[in-house]
Amino acid sequence: MAERTPEELEAGLAHVLEAPSEEGDLRLIVRRPGVDERETLEEGALDTDSGLVGDNWATRAYSRAEGGEPNVAAQLTLMNARVVDLIAGSVDRWPLAGDQLYVDFDLSKTNLPAGARVAIGEAVVEISAKPHTGCGKFVRRYGLDAQRWVNSEVGLMNRLRGVNTRVVRPGAIRVGDRITKV
Repeated sequence: MAERTPEELEAGLAHVLEAPSEEGDLRLIVRRPGVDERETLEEGALDTDSGLVGDNWATRAYSRAEGGEPNVAAQLTLMNARVVDLIAGSVDRWPLAGDQLYVDFDLSKTNLPAGARVAIGEAVVEISAKPHTGCGKFVRRYGLDAQRWVNSEVGLMNRLRGVNTRVVRPGAIRVGDRITKV
């Protein structure tokens, strides 16, 4: 698929901003067992120690806190499904973004300030203040224009690149589960 132009991205923004703010749904679960490995799941488990069970977040360099231990503020990332659909196109390219959960839900700072909690299936996650801005792999997979768009002023306010969270109540999650504010 060709990279989206700035004009195409801007044209899709209105649809992205129409994402539900009170109750949405979980569209895709992706576990990353190793570097550049992706497993699409129909169901998974969220755990307060390991995040998405079987995911390798704790071993990733950018998932480390200052002392070198795993940074629980970046334990699990959620990305708006409307954003990734606009950027990536077909669902089979969504996992390349590198996030674990893709949701049809308003992830903006206004709707979900740091410390807000959302229920997904049986689990509850807490929104982190640590921004999620993406990496060089995001640029290689979706293009520089996409990276600039998600990290623009509007992009950062609406967390178009996604949001870091930590698991505060463990539980099972399934594609199609509701996501709601707690």
